[in-house]
Amino acid sequence: MPLSRSRPQVFVPSARPRSARARSGALASALACLCLGIAACGGSTSGSPGSAGSGAGQAGSTGTAGTTGGSGTSGTAATSGGAGTTGGGGSGVPSGACRFPAGSNMYADISGANVQVDSMSTTYMNALQTSGWGSGLGIDVSFTLLAADASVARRPFTSSGDNPDCDTAPVPLPPGGNIEGETDYHCSGGGDCHLLVCQGTRWYELYQADVTTGGATGGTFTGSCLVVWDLTHDYWVSMSPPSFSRGDGCNGADAADMPMAALILTADDIRSGTVNHPMRFTIPNAHIQTNVYVHPATHIGGPTGGTDQLPYGAHLRLKSTFDLTKLPSDAARVVARALQKYGMYLTDGGNLYISATTDVSQVIDPRALRNNIAATDFEMIDGGTRYNWHQQTCARTVVTN
Repeated sequence: MPLSRSRPQVFVPSARPRSARARSGALASALACLCLGIAACGGSTSGSPGSAGSGAGQAGSTGTAGTTGGSGTSGTAATSGGAGTTGGGGSGVPSGACRFPAGSNMYADISGANVQVDSMSTTYMNALQTSGWGSGLGIDVSFTLLAADASVARRPFTSSGDNPDCDTAPVPLPPGGNIEGETDYHCSGGGDCHLLVCQGTRWYELYQADVTTGGATGGTFTGSCLVVWDLTHDYWVSMSPPSFSRGDGCNGADAADMPMAALILTADDIRSGTVNHPMRFTIPNAHIQTNVYVHPATHIGGPTGGTDQLPYGAHLRLKSTFDLTKLPSDAARVVARALQKYGMYLTDGGNLYISATTDVSQVIDPRALRNNIAATDFEMIDGGTRYNWHQQTCARTVVTN
């Protein structure tokens, strides 16, 4: 099975976090905050459309208008599907919705002393600190999470993805939504252009999504690898060993073939004071171990690092001894406490960033963790078996509808 996706790293100025990586090497265009369409959507504090980078309120969760989550041209919002299409916000997913089963190991508390540390943890973290940590851990505010109610039609698309790795089901496109790095559905900047949309009990995650007109209707809809995640299923357990998640060796919407949306930091996470899930992060491919992944990853991108580097799928936690008072804000401490309790997973190659929605910059400085947390302040949770990607063959049933 040939290496299906190489993820070249793209370095960008640290003052302006962008898309974590781009297959073509092109940087994504500047992203304005916009309302996410049919389901709940963050809006300005007055219930009018939010402006880019400022003033967006918490995503509505009660179906009310105005200051508790108003958005769009009418100022209505939330779970009943009445949101407008021009307001501000980076996550249209109501709190508690679009989550995997509550008992999933995805949401396990890993802060306890009984959670085993990987035998290579010190080696890995020392190597990362020495050669790959640079100015430190940033927050990439490039992502948009969309929510579509049942009335949003699913559109077929032309796929260039691998078979049977990638799914081919039609995908819902909420009016007024956008893909990663863009202000609509047109992938004009040549970046990763991830489309992340929840509908019912599914997350649809499409790599390099593009609608030529940029709108939810009309134009030509194409994409690379689609993953349809079933929110009633726990992917954090083995299916029939050694197969795991969607299948060992299988490609996905990101290089590790792990759920993206469930691991992305949102403004509502921080506003609530408690981030109740792990996060995803990226580092340059030169600092990811060549050919190797650990579960829950089932795939790799284009890693070129040595055996002293982290493998794809590595699960890191911030040490319990880390001094939270070193951080510059309460918001930064909210993120750090989540890193202690749930940790973060290495899911793709790119700049050194935690993945977040566009509205996160309204509640935390994306540079708040930089120069305040070292690589050696983390440790890797026991990763178990190391899998050589070249020895795996993806075997799965494609989701076609």
